[in-house]
Amino acid sequence: MYDLIILGSGPAGLTASIYASRYKIKHIIIGSVFDGSLSKAHKIENWPGEKSIKGSELIIKFYKHAQSFGMEVKQEEIVEINQDNGMFIVKTNINKTYKAKTILIAFGTKHIKLNISNEDKFLGKGVSYCAVCDGAFFKNKIVVVVGGSNSAAMAAEMLSEYAEKVYIIYRKEPMRCEPIILERLEKNAKIKIIYNTNVIKVSGDKKVELIEIDKNYNDDHKIKLDGLFVEIGSVPSVALAKEIGVKIDKKNCIIINRNGETNIKGVYAAGDITNGSNGLRQIVNAVSEGSIAATSIYKHLKEK
Repeated sequence: MYDLIILGSGPAGLTASIYASRYKIKHIIIGSVFDGSLSKAHKIENWPGEKSIKGSELIIKFYKHAQSFGMEVKQEEIVEINQDNGMFIVKTNINKTYKAKTILIAFGTKHIKLNISNEDKFLGKGVSYCAVCDGAFFKNKIVVVVGGSNSAAMAAEMLSEYAEKVYIIYRKEPMRCEPIILERLEKNAKIKIIYNTNVIKVSGDKKVELIEIDKNYNDDHKIKLDGLFVEIGSVPSVALAKEIGVKIDKKNCIIINRNGETNIKGVYAAGDITNGSNGLRQIVNAVSEGSIAATSIYKHLKEK
């Protein structure tokens, strides 16, 4: 029996654990610490105190900080959440069950797919959702990044360190990334941005060989390539939260108040999964929500 179970081990969850430890709240974290979006980020340039740092290095710092306070982590996948007589019951993929007086949902987000022909067929065979994970396999190759956000821009920038040529295909114009990053892309001789264009099909034999686009970029609407990196955003992982009646907004985010509380007593949420911070999915916002939620949980437990 715990006072708190933190569901998710990204910046929000690890920060909440630090605060929970300082408040002497008996708690555990359930989740894979090094499988989140931060650990796959090539470069972080807006975390105060670090001019530039790899996401994998930053998450390790978070982890070691939380660990220094005695954090307990269960590297398991959550498959079910139930509520029984005021207690929360969390079941995992290895048939283990954990009980707590409160839970903090900090699952984060999952990648959005293009949903084009052959996308799933070539997953791991040229189609990727993680440039940091797979970029080194495309040395001296031709790759395409789909998307116009910071994540797409930084993926392209990182891939240019390996690839011979990097195309960015974005369905609108201009790119939505920070101006300072766009300026670097435009100065990079290896990178070519194709605006107002969509990828409609990926093809090949045993691996990705070409994509078809809806713009007459060349004579046959096709681009030969070796790798397709999809960076078109992410959506909150709210399926388990819905099962216990947590309210979700139109953008599929968990609705929280300024204290990190959901509509269910004893259930809190923090990070990219929430509607907080005006939809600004940044590490600094996630850690803020994690600390606020942990403080609210401490007050709630004291009152009980």
